[in-house]
Amino acid sequence: MSEYEARVHSGSIRDDEHQRGIVQSLQHLHDELKDYRRPEVTHPDIDSLRPAQASFLGRLFNPRPTKSRLRIPENLPKGLYLFGDVGSGKTMLMDMFFDTLPNNVESKTRIHFHNFMQDVHKRLHAMKMAHGNDFDAVPFVAADIAEQSSVLCFDEFQCTDVADAMILRRLLKALMSHGVVLVTTSNRHPDDLYKNGIQRESFIPCITLLKTRLHVINLDSPTDYRKIPRPPSGVYHFPLDKAAASHAEKWFRFLGDPEHDPPHTATHQIWGRNIEVPRASGTAAMFAFDELIGRPTGAADYLELMRIYESFIISGVPRMSFKARDLARRFITFIDAVYESRAKLVLTTEVPLAQLFMSDEETHEVVDQQHEKGAADAEEHGDVDDVMRSLMDDLGMNMKAMKRTNIFSGEEERFAFARALSRLSEMGSQDWVERGMGLEKDGGKAEKESWQRVRSRWREDSM
Repeated sequence: MSEYEARVHSGSIRDDEHQRGIVQSLQHLHDELKDYRRPEVTHPDIDSLRPAQASFLGRLFNPRPTKSRLRIPENLPKGLYLFGDVGSGKTMLMDMFFDTLPNNVESKTRIHFHNFMQDVHKRLHAMKMAHGNDFDAVPFVAADIAEQSSVLCFDEFQCTDVADAMILRRLLKALMSHGVVLVTTSNRHPDDLYKNGIQRESFIPCITLLKTRLHVINLDSPTDYRKIPRPPSGVYHFPLDKAAASHAEKWFRFLGDPEHDPPHTATHQIWGRNIEVPRASGTAAMFAFDELIGRPTGAADYLELMRIYESFIISGVPRMSFKARDLARRFITFIDAVYESRAKLVLTTEVPLAQLFMSDEETHEVVDQQHEKGAADAEEHGDVDDVMRSLMDDLGMNMKAMKRTNIFSGEEERFAFARALSRLSEMGSQDWVERGMGLEKDGGKAEKESWQRVRSRWREDSM
């Protein structure tokens, strides 16, 4: 941030509030890296990467070493995925971040992504020439790269080649398992990578990995008739790190009206009881999870809040274990109320959305089963609608795993869980978030007034 301030002061760049918010995200990662110590890089056993013996005797007398399952370190800082059009300042921000990395980051690399992938394919080719075409070279090459860099900065991340698409998820996850922090720029959102590519369904897990392990930040600043710029990141943030509080605050200021209605506490009487709103501004309400879901509230309370407010910022959402079943049910009821009222929802969570209602054991089981999809999966998903199918692709899950979580006891509850995740996915989309904001590209104030009429009709119908 100090480097950005210096460049603004010198006149080399123009001060821009939207860009300043992005620099703040870079600063959060910079601060995390100051205290980060990555694990020692360990290469996989060469024999474990060879193909299995074809004959029974071969497997008996020359057993293949077991492959170790890749685990991403819990202390790995979330990286950054900066996307935007040409001229949005991606390269400048990347260079500024790279040049000012903390002194304890002893190995770092900044490279154009196309050049990086060329180098990867050369390394893979050399390994296969030495060990045979059936040799699984990706884990070994990833360890080589990880030895050289603890922070990898890619410029212009893209995927247009099927050969890249088939190895990217495994490569990136292997790098992360060695504690490598990734920062990248791109011209497009992860969801738009490798669009219409051959066997794109095989690339979906890579998109999921990017969206889960990197903060996805939009560098394009949409023109708004209001003065406060839209936050660059999506509405959902995990984990509950140093950036979580600023994420919630930025969205609260954006969705509220701090200029004309400064943040304040509010009290509303619902069915003879008082519901306290810790922070309110305009039509936005901000709660800590325990302040709303942690109290004995229910559908009637949520419905009344929906009539009063149009946006909700909920911070500190925990993973809900079997012992927190009541909290999980209450939270799902709240999600349903937000969705049905077409309100907006911002969350900071302990874990990714897909893991909110699942234990560590269940989560690892889902990860293991990602590679076992095929004809059975196609049959199982035959009656799933497009929104749910997209959600399962995003989360790398199947319907059986989504409904099997032990926190819910009955089929109806498990369906509600799956539906809640589907609704969270839809409410996190750009179309949902920007609806009714009066952005110039959507019609300005006329669009906002039209949406207010829709909300008014909903209030009347829900009386």
